[in-house]
Amino acid sequence: MPYILSLDQGTTSSRAIVYDAGMNRLAHASRALTQHYPRPGWVEHDPMEIYETQLAAANEALIKSGVSAGDVAAVGITNQRETVVVWDKNTGKPIHNAVVWQCRRTADICKSLEPHRDMIRSKTGLVLDAYFSGTKIKWLLDNVDGARAAAERGDLLAGTIDTWLIWKLTNGAAHITDTTNASRTMLFNIHTLGWDAELTELLGIPMKMLPEVRDSGEVYGKCKLGGASIPIAAAMGDQHAALFGQGCHTAGQVKNTYGTGCFLLQNTGDTPIESKHGMLTTVAWTLGGKTTYALEGSVFIGGALIQWLRDELGLISTAPECDRLAETVADSGGAFIVPAFVGLGAPYWDMDARGIITGLTRGVTKAHICRAALEAIAYQVYDVLECMEEDSGIPLSVLKVDGGAAVSDPLLQFQADICGVSVSRPRDIETTAKGAAMLAGITAGICGAEVTGEGAEIFNPGGFNVTGLDNWRRAVERAKGWANITI
Repeated sequence: MPYILSLDQGTTSSRAIVYDAGMNRLAHASRALTQHYPRPGWVEHDPMEIYETQLAAANEALIKSGVSAGDVAAVGITNQRETVVVWDKNTGKPIHNAVVWQCRRTADICKSLEPHRDMIRSKTGLVLDAYFSGTKIKWLLDNVDGARAAAERGDLLAGTIDTWLIWKLTNGAAHITDTTNASRTMLFNIHTLGWDAELTELLGIPMKMLPEVRDSGEVYGKCKLGGASIPIAAAMGDQHAALFGQGCHTAGQVKNTYGTGCFLLQNTGDTPIESKHGMLTTVAWTLGGKTTYALEGSVFIGGALIQWLRDELGLISTAPECDRLAETVADSGGAFIVPAFVGLGAPYWDMDARGIITGLTRGVTKAHICRAALEAIAYQVYDVLECMEEDSGIPLSVLKVDGGAAVSDPLLQFQADICGVSVSRPRDIETTAKGAAMLAGITAGICGAEVTGEGAEIFNPGGFNVTGLDNWRRAVERAKGWANITI
C-alpha cells in the first residue's frame, strides 16, 4: 500500500502525519517552534529552526508509523501563511529571522500606501494590512544591511514558508509557491494568477526574488528522506488545506479552523466575490489548471487567547482547565475580553486596536475570565460569519470546524448557540494536514477527493443562553484605535 506524508508547518509547531491511501492517520509527530518577540507587536521565527523541526517531525512520524520512506508515494506541504523568509540563494542562509504573519512592524508602511488601497484590493482581494507578506519583504530589504543591493543583484530569494521548505527539501532545486500562498502576499493578482508588476514596483520588490507560481496539486520536485527520493506533490496554505480536508468542495460550504487564530473560509466556486464587509477574496486552490476561490475572514487571536491565560497570566495550568472552569459558571459575570493583542482582523481591520477586558467587578473570578475567553473566540467568529453571509448571499446551514481549540466542547456549544446553526466537528480534527495529504494523494494518483464524515460530532443550538452580543460590540468599540490613545 502506498503512503502519504503530510508536513504541517504551523505558527507554534512543526507537525508531520503519515496517512494511508484511505486517509487513515497512522502516526503523528510534532516539534515546538520558538516564538521571538524582539519588540512589542513584533513576532519572528528562526527559519532554520522551522526547517529543522519540520525535518525532525517527518523522520519521527515515519519511525512511529513503521512505514519505510521508500513506501511513501508523495509528500504534501501545508503551512502558516503570510510569514515570509528572505535568504541568500548562494549560501542558503536567511538574511534575518522570518517575519511572522502576526507581526505588526509594517503598520506604518501600510499607512503610507493608503492612497493605493482600492487598487490593492481590486487586484489582490486583500485589505491593506500588515498581516500580509509584501510589506514584510519590503521591511527586510529596507532594514537589513546590504539587503536591497543584494536583491537588485539577484542574490536574494523570498518566499512564504511553503517556498522555504520546498527549497530546502529539494536542496535548492525548486523555488516555487502555489496559488493559495501567493494570493496572501499582496503581490499576486488573483484574476490573472500571476505576480503583479505594479504591486511589486509599488513596494520596491524585485520580481526576480519571487518564486514561480504553480498549481496547488503538482509535483514540484523530490525530497530526500530516509534514503528515499519522494515527490513533493502538493502545497497549500493551512486554511485552504483545511477547507479541502473538510470536504468543502462545493460553493457555499464553510469551515472554521480554531488554531492560533480563527480562520473562516467559504467556497465560492470559480467566481471571486468582492466583499463589502471586510472579508478577503482569496484563492481556495488550483487543481488541474482550474482555480476555486473563497471568501475568508481572519481572526488574529483564537486559541492563542487560551495560551495567554496559561502562559502569560498563569490563571490555568492546561488548556482543558479553561473548559472545566468555564463550565462552573452560568455566564462571564459581565466580563468581556477583546483579544486584540496584534490589532483586529476581519471584519474590523484595525491595526491600532489593542486587547482589553471590560466589565470587571470584585465578583469576577478566574472561572468568569475563562468563560469570557471562550466566548470572545466565539463572538469573533460570529462577527465574521454574519458578514460572510451578507457577501455571498448564502445562508449558513452548518459550520464545519477543526483545529486545536476545536476540542473544547463549551466553545463549540457556545458557537452553535450564538450563530443559531449546528457545528460539526470531525473525528480527526487535523484537517489541515489531511487536506494537504489528500491533494498530494490525488496528484500522485493514489486516492480520490472523497471525504468520509463518520464520527462527526454535532453541537446543536440551545445549550447556553446567549445575551451578551450588544456588550461584546461595545467592548470591541473600546478596543479599536487603542494604540493611538494618549493617557
